[in-house]
Amino acid sequence: MAKFRIIRTDFWKDPIVSEEMTVEDKYFYLYLLTNPNTTQIGIYMITKKQMAFDLGYTIETVQSLMVRFTQHHKLIRYNPETRELAIKNWGLYNLHKGGKPVMDCINAELKEVQDQSLISYVAESIHKQEICSVFESYSNKEEMFFDNDMNVQEENDLYRDLEYAEFDETLHMKDGQRGTKQEKNDASPIIEKRSNAANHQKAKEVKEIVEFWDNNGFGFSNVHAKEQLLAWIDDSRFLQPKEVILKAMNIACANNKRRLNYVVGILKNWTNESLLTVEEIDSYQESQKPILRPSFQSVPTGRHIPRIFELDITAGED
Repeated sequence: MAKFRIIRTDFWKDPIVSEEMTVEDKYFYLYLLTNPNTTQIGIYMITKKQMAFDLGYTIETVQSLMVRFTQHHKLIRYNPETRELAIKNWGLYNLHKGGKPVMDCINAELKEVQDQSLISYVAESIHKQEICSVFESYSNKEEMFFDNDMNVQEENDLYRDLEYAEFDETLHMKDGQRGTKQEKNDASPIIEKRSNAANHQKAKEVKEIVEFWDNNGFGFSNVHAKEQLLAWIDDSRFLQPKEVILKAMNIACANNKRRLNYVVGILKNWTNESLLTVEEIDSYQESQKPILRPSFQSVPTGRHIPRIFELDITAGED
């Protein structure tokens, strides 16, 4: 069965959308409303890393947008522990019709929600009483994070602290391994020392790539393109990300294609071919060079006529 989401035309007449949102805000909001993880109830699990990959943004950019939508626009709520995101006005766009199939789907999805406070958050914008009653029946259960007397500022502070904790934890992850909080406390001096060294090395790599970008005509003021390219340092499979990125940029310069999409296309091709180091790339390119075959002089067919031959049609008449 096809899966689709409805965006009403008056979406663009919303004062928040038309007056307060930037172009990036509108793009991000439409993604939150229509991405493949969305559900019938407007609460779904999604990671910031997946959002960054789908949108072509860095994780830092997604982090900034999440804080903006949570604190400024107040259109979403995100629980970084359960990775659940709730859209405040989801009911305005999608929950208009009832019926047994729809209600069965809503009940099934509400049972899967871990943070019960998100259910009541979405229920506030649902106008259809039948659906709103179902949401309220689940939201009356014990909530995971918020007491009824918690004010809005305390709520925002809690979510912001959790988000920053998650973001800091992501920076300290290595090869997908996540330690427990107790282990991190016990090993904090070692982690801090390694983190400082890693951050220093990463800063050098970033500086080298940015300088190459600026000095070779890729667009000095195109900050967004630089951010997307730098995301390949952390989010790629390359064993030598800096060296591979610089090699791709050199190829782009050699072909006079100083554009982000051209460089990213090269990086994607190498990733698809499982070429993870500069040495593997050089070896692969060498093997792809055409083999020059010796040329042979063609031998004319038929009777050979000397070049000095001249036809005389009067010969032999005497």
